[in-house]
Amino acid sequence: MGKDYFEVRVDFEPCNEDITDLAASFLADAGFETFEPDAVGLTAYIAADATADAEALTRESLADFPIPTEFKVSSGRIEGRDWNEEWEKNYFQPIVIEGECVVHSSFHKDVPEARYDIVIDPKMAFGTGHHHTTSRMAAWLLNEDLQGRSVIDMGTGTGILAMLASMRGAAPVTGIEIDPDAWDNAVDNARVNGRDIRMICGDASALSELEPTDYLLANINRNIILGDIAAYARALKPGGVMLLSGFYDHDLPMIEAAAAEQGLEYVDKKLSADWCAAKFRMKAN
Repeated sequence: MGKDYFEVRVDFEPCNEDITDLAASFLADAGFETFEPDAVGLTAYIAADATADAEALTRESLADFPIPTEFKVSSGRIEGRDWNEEWEKNYFQPIVIEGECVVHSSFHKDVPEARYDIVIDPKMAFGTGHHHTTSRMAAWLLNEDLQGRSVIDMGTGTGILAMLASMRGAAPVTGIEIDPDAWDNAVDNARVNGRDIRMICGDASALSELEPTDYLLANINRNIILGDIAAYARALKPGGVMLLSGFYDHDLPMIEAAAAEQGLEYVDKKLSADWCAAKFRMKAN
């Protein structure tokens, strides 16, 4: 059985996709893991051992919400269960990215064929490929020459980006994940997909133990990226590439400014529903 979660419902008036996307970003910063947006709000999930009062945490996280809207919050506790079964019944459906990569779970039938086939059993970990940021990061990887290049994936979640990098010829590939349950999920997913990926349970401090890398990926959120970008830059080889996402397009100028302070040059971006995935390159010595 899985661990217990709080299920928090937030209804907005008025409500639109920008509001639910931004709310999900704010709540992700507070430790919420999974989100289900709809026409009138969103449902968010956080591990019961992460907070004693999920409603209070939600209200606190949304207190300075920048878009004019009113919101109501309610919550309930969900006892541990087979989360893969829940995903199968309610949420996760196969997705094809850029026509080249299909992401599906082990329980799916009639899976579309694609050059890269990734099996993900989410177990409540973020990163199935459905979110705009994950799919745009995957789109970058599908267009980069990764053969024989080393890759570090910060906040690897389900391990989807690390596995796609490995499938495209990257080696060695390392995933770093701070949440023990998500890390365990990533380890399982790498094994199921037959990928030789080193999975580390830790935060950005783990980068100091690794050799400098050709590519560093971080699909996390704006605040963590801004706080850890110096550590990311130190882990990157001269001329190396950093792919960042988990923030909105309007956040890019502050990300770009922080990157420039670390010797990183902005290259380009990919957008989806105002979410941004940006490419930077470390200046050569």
